[in-house]
Amino acid sequence: MSTHPHFINGLEGADIDERFLSDWSGLVIGRPAVVLRPRNTDEVSAILKQCHAARRRVTIQGGLTGVSGGAVPEDGDVVINLERMNRIEHIDALEGVMRVQAGATLQAVQEAAAAENWMFAVDLGARGTCQVGGNAATNAGGVRVLRYGTMRDSILGVEVVLADGTIVSSLKGLVKNSTGLDPRSLFVGTEGTLGVITRLTLRLRSPMGTLSTALVGASEFERLPQLLRRLRQGLGENLSAFEFMSAPFVEMACALTDTPRPLSGDAAWYVLVEASGMPGESMDERLQDVLAAALDAAEITDCVQATSLAHAERLWRVRDSIPEVLTHLKRAVTMDIGLPWSETADFIAQIDEELKARFPNAHHLLLGHLGDNNLHLLSGPLDEHEYEALEPFVFDAMRGRSGTISAEHGIGRLKKPYLSVCRSDEEISLMRRVKDALDPQHILNPGRIFD
Repeated sequence: MSTHPHFINGLEGADIDERFLSDWSGLVIGRPAVVLRPRNTDEVSAILKQCHAARRRVTIQGGLTGVSGGAVPEDGDVVINLERMNRIEHIDALEGVMRVQAGATLQAVQEAAAAENWMFAVDLGARGTCQVGGNAATNAGGVRVLRYGTMRDSILGVEVVLADGTIVSSLKGLVKNSTGLDPRSLFVGTEGTLGVITRLTLRLRSPMGTLSTALVGASEFERLPQLLRRLRQGLGENLSAFEFMSAPFVEMACALTDTPRPLSGDAAWYVLVEASGMPGESMDERLQDVLAAALDAAEITDCVQATSLAHAERLWRVRDSIPEVLTHLKRAVTMDIGLPWSETADFIAQIDEELKARFPNAHHLLLGHLGDNNLHLLSGPLDEHEYEALEPFVFDAMRGRSGTISAEHGIGRLKKPYLSVCRSDEEISLMRRVKDALDPQHILNPGRIFD
């Protein structure tokens, strides 16, 4: 007798490619019993009805670009991979609304929006591989959260299949809809533990105008929030990016990408600033004026403003070199934490000193999105013992602070043991009660977020 329900067109045994066993975290746990790639919501529903009846564990996969182990299956799991559900179904070019299947890549959505003279605002380095359903499941952030918010802020509606196969379709493309509990709030950011997001209605934005880009240097981290406040007040909603980087990160990024050092000074911190107005409107002079005032106030020590598109791309090349840096640092830990501005400088000073003392043979590089409280730490190379010890070491340092252990990558499997660092017992209990109500057999992405 078969050990699992009969699934049509599933990959089994030796036919299961290695790519279905892990995500960008590198975590591998086991081999699933079957990998299924449905083409529509009805097929997802049929699969889940069988799994629910047979009490089979289900792992849901998107583009497999996560770094928290959320898409990694265990031995015997049924994997639902959404890569074939990749259609751009409809674009309302008048109102700026798009309906897509969850397996559409972020880049495909961006290009489809641009073809209709709109923009999909969420943007991250994995755009060519990550899927919008996965972006929704983890409430992805990216480089434009400062101006446009997280993935949640670009979603107007979702269609979800529950654990028992029930299809809940809430795809109305309305900005305002005050009619009770909003499924967006229930399913976006819950990492597939409550239901499988199969289709989305996305909110499009007006295209940004010509981008004005600058790189600045600062001697003290405490100056960066002051600079950000000045930029916000001087540029308003035209400020679209504020990406900070530590000097060691910039030095390594330039060396690995053969990019000339963008500033000649010895700043401890660097910030990549981007602003844009309406199409046809240049922000160069306004950005220049704000940065001149920041120099006068000693908030920054040096700056360079891009004079061409190629120049701007060279500046962004430094910030976008994370893949090269992580490859160079293997085996490396990449952390994704968040803190209020009032606590960030003190935390960085504490953790930088302690990391150097505890892990002296590794590089510890800092960067992130200060405008949305997000700090990334890249540490490596590490041996096996150091790799296992570093993350708990940093999380312990966060206890008692008003922060989060995951600002945009989710909890998945890897951060699950540390959820109590940033969530109270009452909050975790509430999560469990919602999970029990919607998935009483705990078949959807079991072992993620909490056991």
